[in-house]
Amino acid sequence: MKKRYMDHIAATPIDPRVFESMVPFLKEHFGNPQSLHSWGQESIEALETARQQVALLINAQPEEIFFTSSGSESNNMAVKGLAEAKRKQGNHILVSAVEHQSILHSAKKLEKMGFEVEHIPVDKYGLIDLAYLKKSLTDKTVLVSIMLANSEVGTVEPIEQAAEICREKDVILHTDAVAAAGNIEVDVKKLGTSSLSLAGDQFYGPKGSAALYIRKG
Repeated sequence: MKKRYMDHIAATPIDPRVFESMVPFLKEHFGNPQSLHSWGQESIEALETARQQVALLINAQPEEIFFTSSGSESNNMAVKGLAEAKRKQGNHILVSAVEHQSILHSAKKLEKMGFEVEHIPVDKYGLIDLAYLKKSLTDKTVLVSIMLANSEVGTVEPIEQAAEICREKDVILHTDAVAAAGNIEVDVKKLGTSSLSLAGDQFYGPKGSAALYIRKG
């Protein structure tokens, strides 16, 4: 029996063009990008080119892109890191009820560390309740996390409106865009989000290629 792969929303095969562009760095251009010799300089140039390409994809600045090994790592780093960075200002966090486990588990960890975690309810279509978000923001709220697209039901959340609500209270909004980037338009300036995660293996890139956008300032 011939098998057919139909789970591209979970992971995609690497595009042959991507593979070909990687081959030189698996063979001759193997230098540590932190090294000062020519092998290292070749690697750092390639790394910065990749950073520019990711920034171009989501309409960000290259210095706002931080590479990670997975979308889950990007989410974990964003939620824990941003909450900790704002801890002196408050300990209240809001996450949507339909977030990926990497967000929900990070929030649970923060809860054990003394943060108050509240879940934003969704309707029957999986859309967040914007009115609930607005009324739930307090002076102690330091972080909100809402995914852009749900990989299970396909719902695209109203991130632009959520970001506007968060801006009014000067609250950081993190967006998990792992299921969205490379599949639909993702423009961080239009969305207005403070940070955003994406992963290359969701749109024909290699495993272990992901990034976290953190808005400058």
